[in-house]
Amino acid sequence: MKRLLAVLVLVALVLVGAVWALNFRDEDKIAADAAAPTTPASAELVARGAYLARAGNCMGCHTARGGVPYAGGRAIATPFGNVHAPNLTPDASTGIGQWSEAHFWRALHNGRSRDGRLLYPAFPYPNYTQITRADSDALLAYLRSLPPTAQANRPHELGFPFDQQAALAVWRALYFRPAQQVVDASRSAEWNRGAYLVEGLGHCQACHTPRNLMGGVKKGEAFRGGAFDTWFAPDITPNARVGIGNWKREELIEFLRAGDNAHSAASGEMGEVVGFSTSQMTDGDLSAVVAYLGDQPASPIMDITAAGEVQLLQGRAIWQDACAACHREEAVGVPRYFPPLKGNANLQQRDPTT
Repeated sequence: MKRLLAVLVLVALVLVGAVWALNFRDEDKIAADAAAPTTPASAELVARGAYLARAGNCMGCHTARGGVPYAGGRAIATPFGNVHAPNLTPDASTGIGQWSEAHFWRALHNGRSRDGRLLYPAFPYPNYTQITRADSDALLAYLRSLPPTAQANRPHELGFPFDQQAALAVWRALYFRPAQQVVDASRSAEWNRGAYLVEGLGHCQACHTPRNLMGGVKKGEAFRGGAFDTWFAPDITPNARVGIGNWKREELIEFLRAGDNAHSAASGEMGEVVGFSTSQMTDGDLSAVVAYLGDQPASPIMDITAAGEVQLLQGRAIWQDACAACHREEAVGVPRYFPPLKGNANLQQRDPTT
């Protein structure tokens, strides 16, 4: 019995040590970098950071409804409770006015705050970890150029044990590793740029990939659709039925640029992404995003259960009464006003929430 207890204690100590090591890597180097003097930002660096902030849709989450841009306060709903986005303006007491380049880099790359606290992955550092140090510095230069706003950060609304740093440390040990983008020499520069935007800065996977009960992304199911607040972020793989496999390249760029095309229209959270982010990206970056997404594995084709005659008659009656006036009897829709519903990918998602 004593031997068993000793083994269990040893195993527990090893696990605690592993969790500690996985969560505190690179801390000595970051602490040393944080002491370095701040480099004055050029106008070019600030402008570059402004573009990166738009490409990453930073304002979308860090601005409360009707609030000051980047001053925080918006609640990000998660299955474990609400996480409130912090103030990113350069206010010295409530914002990031005292953050160094190394502190900001640590937040993006390692998911740790200026004071060393572990950050919740509602802030998508599992994606942002791929952002380069140069881009991180440019982002901070832009945020420092904003007018400082004194607005205290709201505490998160998470129940026990999800409000504990120890629980977050275990989650990180299971699902997070700091990383950098590895350029694929066998692919084009456009493809690699698309990978950087989609997997890193644009963090598309954060919403469009399903997650398990612990909130970790499901491996091997990238971009197959994921639940987000009161919406379902749809499948964006080249699946022709539920994904974007039937969208032409120009149609996908049009959707990202204008928020609608012949197939669909952006609403809810995606409407904000278009408004704050993709509509303001360069043609080259949008083309890179499309090139990368189009090269991903398509999700498996779902089986469709055959409907009985009575069900079809009931469905047709509901269609004619409630839908056909706008979407037309043949379900072809009206371009730019009412999307086509015949073969519509959103209607065939595994999750009908949206």
